[in-house]
Amino acid sequence: MAGPVKTEAVVLRSMRYGEADRILHVYTPMRGKISAIAKGVRRSKSRFGGRLEPFFRLNLELHEGRSDLMTVTGAETISAYAALRSDEHALGSAARACDSLGRVFDSGEPHPEVFNLLCSALTLLDEQPEKATDEFQVAFRLKLLLAAGFAPQLAACASCGEADQLVGFSPAAGGVVCASCEAGSFELDGETHSFLTGALGHSLSETPSADQRVIALADRAISETAAHHGQVRLKAIA
Repeated sequence: MAGPVKTEAVVLRSMRYGEADRILHVYTPMRGKISAIAKGVRRSKSRFGGRLEPFFRLNLELHEGRSDLMTVTGAETISAYAALRSDEHALGSAARACDSLGRVFDSGEPHPEVFNLLCSALTLLDEQPEKATDEFQVAFRLKLLLAAGFAPQLAACASCGEADQLVGFSPAAGGVVCASCEAGSFELDGETHSFLTGALGHSLSETPSADQRVIALADRAISETAAHHGQVRLKAIA
């Protein structure tokens, strides 16, 4: 319905448009992903200042018209995550997290738990920039898939339910598979299986560490699961 909209939001992406405007992609708790135009925001005297940049958490005032693109009419900063912006690795990790979220949840459906996950991730990177690791990205993506309803099955064979001799990963089956069901799967060793289980079962701040071989294999499992079951193409972490 057309009219004013007030919502909390995190800016996922901000793009220049025309001479003075910006197009924003933001994520909200009750309206999912929203696109909006901020008119005149790039002028030096803009009332928005620099608060419509990526990773800002805001109270937004919007006007919803007939088009899919809303108009920003007001913005109040909740958190700028200033420390995050001063660390190259934390900044890059925040960008990858926002990109992954925007790909998995690319609609206007409400997912407040996903909004809270994003805010928790940005807070962690702001307060502990050393957490900006590839392992962090794997854990964040796993939690996104869990919220989307297609997290990989890790506890038992996704095909037959066997709990032992889990030797492979099948994106089509939706998780780990046993030796009897490994056709069409790729090899997944015990170390990678344990890392995936730990990353999914612990908070982002307690994400286990792993070497690059394990991270790459875990990332493959996540990316191929997202592509097969969610038709989502995630950018490679490494």
